[in-house]
Amino acid sequence: MSERVKIAIVGAGRIAQTYAQVFAHNEEAEVVGVADIRPDAARAMAEMLNCESFSSYKQMASMVQMEAAVVCTPPASHPEVCRFLLERGVHVLCEKPLSVDSKSAQEMIAVAERNGVILTMASKFRYVEDVVRAKSILLSGILGELVLAETSFTSRVDMGTRWNSDPAIAGGGVLIDNGSHALDIFRYMVGPIADIQVIEGKRSQGLRVDETVHIFVRSTGGVMGSIDLSWSINKEQDSYINIYGSHGTVMIGWKESRYRQASSPEWVVFGRGYKKLDAFDSQISNFARAIRGREALLVTAEDALASVQAVETAYASLSQNLWTSLRVNGSLLPKKPILISAQA
Repeated sequence: MSERVKIAIVGAGRIAQTYAQVFAHNEEAEVVGVADIRPDAARAMAEMLNCESFSSYKQMASMVQMEAAVVCTPPASHPEVCRFLLERGVHVLCEKPLSVDSKSAQEMIAVAERNGVILTMASKFRYVEDVVRAKSILLSGILGELVLAETSFTSRVDMGTRWNSDPAIAGGGVLIDNGSHALDIFRYMVGPIADIQVIEGKRSQGLRVDETVHIFVRSTGGVMGSIDLSWSINKEQDSYINIYGSHGTVMIGWKESRYRQASSPEWVVFGRGYKKLDAFDSQISNFARAIRGREALLVTAEDALASVQAVETAYASLSQNLWTSLRVNGSLLPKKPILISAQA
């Protein structure tokens, strides 16, 4: 095996803790530094990973020999942090969303290309074994022509004190947070996105950002999509992705995944469910191997940009708040909803 890739972690918050657990055992990469504006947080994580800690990512970059970095800071800071690292020839795995707008995302990609380094966005569900197997099942054609894809990421979480609910830091609410995953999964499973329409639900937590949204999406190949995202409800479903074809159905679940052909009464179990640490481990390994030129990057910069564009388009749709009014004592005068085209 070639020498492990030397990686630094920028940000020692909630998501970085998961990376730290995985890095402690990953055979492809090793952490050489941790930076956070909270020195105590950086120090605690660095002690666990047996590396140096810093209160500034710029200071860390000048003092540590790093080949790559995992950026785990809030979304609004991603362009500044990533551009700084990319300009210095550091490969970057940036937490989702890549950026809060497509313009800055494109600029980040341009910097990476100019400096000949990798820029990728964290998309953990692409690395879930059941998701990869389900994709293979769809490609095999045994479920026929794809018609509808459903995704649901709903969980009751108190977001009142989290930065995720501050629009200046997060760029939005649940739509940009969980929607970055959901829209990326839709693209991965059924193809590029053509149209999006979004409806917002109640803000039961009184946040300044969206808490619950329903997304209607359509692929360029005509596959319809239905996505539910919420921090305020839990739909209590066993599966989080269901895809329906003309000849069968595949269901990707939290604890078990299965498919059934229309010609058979039996479900076929093909996966053991969502394993978060395994997904993160596979993501880090793919990043490290891509740096070494040993395998292709699973989530490209173009995929990351497409995710940002899809979320941006979704917010544009949400802002229009288009509904068709039903007249009880008269004729129905429909206002045809204008679907915002997504260049993703």
